[in-house]
Amino acid sequence: MSNFNIGQLKGFVIFTLVIIGLIVLPLLMGPYQTTLLTLMLIYALLAMSVDILAGYAGRTPLCHGAIFGTATYAMMYYVSTLEGGVLTGVFFALIIALIVTFIFAILAVRTSGVYFLLLTLALGMIIWGVCQRWTSVTGGENGIRGNIRPDWFLDPFHFYYLCLVVVGLSSWILWRFVQSPFGLTLKGIRESESRMRSLGYNTTLHLILAFLVSGFMAGMAGILYALFNSFVSPSSVALTQSVKGLLMAIIGGVGTLFGGFVGAALMLILENVISSFTERWSMVLGLIFILTMVFAPEGILGKVLQMRRWKPKNKAESPISMK
Repeated sequence: MSNFNIGQLKGFVIFTLVIIGLIVLPLLMGPYQTTLLTLMLIYALLAMSVDILAGYAGRTPLCHGAIFGTATYAMMYYVSTLEGGVLTGVFFALIIALIVTFIFAILAVRTSGVYFLLLTLALGMIIWGVCQRWTSVTGGENGIRGNIRPDWFLDPFHFYYLCLVVVGLSSWILWRFVQSPFGLTLKGIRESESRMRSLGYNTTLHLILAFLVSGFMAGMAGILYALFNSFVSPSSVALTQSVKGLLMAIIGGVGTLFGGFVGAALMLILENVISSFTERWSMVLGLIFILTMVFAPEGILGKVLQMRRWKPKNKAESPISMK
């Protein structure tokens, strides 16, 4: 069997074991641990949506928390305030999230580097301001509250498996997306946008479509969060939400896609465990982030993948040999 086939087999085995672990793990846990695991899945999807732009298109966004929160607001408003159906609310929230994403994309994709970062930050802050001041719809500081989760999913275990299916399917779609010729084009734009443009690629259109796919997944995460939390406030669209998604992607490994799972798990576990011992848990998270940047700038999963690819040179290949 070739090395390529062996590598594929190892990847399939690891993926299968992870899926089995995610299915079995809640059966060994209590309701609180299952709820925490559910939140990890939701934030992992947000981190993966960020990674589409940051890791594959070379555009680091600070607006995905706003897209995430917009979908949460739309879902809560439609189902709780307008008393609409949950399934219809999902489509409504996704449409609103895509409209916001499209506006962001049109304004931001012609910039790059720090300008893209700052522009998306400003766009996210506009959404936060709207949610803060449009009290007749958003409720202002009080937000929108209401139990919108269907009765069968009120059980934390049932809701966990719903999130697992949605996040698992979304992860597969994103993986196919980045492995497609379109995904390879995004990597080319990341390396040299001018060269891709000279080869005849419409880089602006590619970036807009990548932004839309990324925003769609962030919106899906926001919908799951609305069902999970049954409450939304301006903090759901604040800059801290965008930063959290970006940090999860960076710690897990930008450009690895599935590093979002690692980053989400690490940050949420540390946040919940350390906060039970000290109020300065954010300082510990900051220290871990610094250590990650110093010793594993490619992220935890990125470092693991890099170590797997590294092979020591055969001593027999040395031009100088001793007898």
